[in-house]
Amino acid sequence: MKTWQKKFIETDSGERVEAIFPLILSVSRATDIPALYSKWFFNRLKQGYIAWTNPFNRKIQYVGLDDVEVIIFWTKNPYPMLKYLDTLDSRGILYYFQFTLNDYDHEGLEPNIPSLHKRIDTFKHLSERIGKEKVIWRFDPLLLSEDLTIDKIILRIKNIGDEIRDYCEKLVFSFADIESYNKVKNNLSSLDTHYREFTSTEMEYFSGKLSQLNESWGIELATCSEKVNLDAYGISHNRCVDDELIYRLGSKHPSLLKWLGMEHRNTLSLFPGRYESNPKLKDKGQRKECGCIISKDIGMYNTCSHNCSYCYANHSESTVKRNVNSHNSNSHSII
Repeated sequence: MKTWQKKFIETDSGERVEAIFPLILSVSRATDIPALYSKWFFNRLKQGYIAWTNPFNRKIQYVGLDDVEVIIFWTKNPYPMLKYLDTLDSRGILYYFQFTLNDYDHEGLEPNIPSLHKRIDTFKHLSERIGKEKVIWRFDPLLLSEDLTIDKIILRIKNIGDEIRDYCEKLVFSFADIESYNKVKNNLSSLDTHYREFTSTEMEYFSGKLSQLNESWGIELATCSEKVNLDAYGISHNRCVDDELIYRLGSKHPSLLKWLGMEHRNTLSLFPGRYESNPKLKDKGQRKECGCIISKDIGMYNTCSHNCSYCYANHSESTVKRNVNSHNSNSHSII
């Protein structure tokens, strides 16, 4: 697996420390930085580094930002970041958004995000601002209850898709892994409604229905970190940190192309099935089923105040409140 270059930097306090200098930044799988910490992020981008705390050993890793060429933003509400995008453009930094646009408003599973109507408007505005290839629609995760049936979810996806079909090129989805994460299981079990995972048969049924919907949309369909093979329904396995998309966006970035191993390739075939990802780029820090290439994620668990009931990144609402209340937007780390 590829590794990032290391250099010494001087911190805000004048300390000389070693830092990694990634070319690709993930912002972030662990918390919604665009929605909640945009000001902090762009302050740190200006300062040139971030102090990231490893969630497993609590050790600090310094991350230099001067070499960053690509940023993948993960968010349910990018609206607070819109005013900062000119900064990225002026620095020549490539970026795209993994925009989770679900409809669980009736269930209250995503209690602290804007209304569906506002999020759809933001999706359209962002797409018009940066290009639809840079706004990936996610309906993620999918989970069921006695009342929340597959047909209801399909209808909700249809209602959103009919609105944004001309503003995106891809829909990514995943099936909730409730039993695999104690945090998810505990948070969902505290609710009055019993939520459960999809069975294999239900995955097939849902995929068939989604494929039928897509006959009128004509966008790409893909799963995120799923073992199930849904090729029969025209659904592929996604790479959310996607070297193919990064190559398409970064054809004029020599250092990035060199790192991808594509510096000698003049053109990229855009025909499905023709692009082959370099296995040395796979991010081995992610799940086996994850197709993402290596990036540096800078988020911290237990800092997302959306408090979505199905989230694996938060222990509890009280933990999040404690961490968010202690956050200083001028600090060099999120908490």
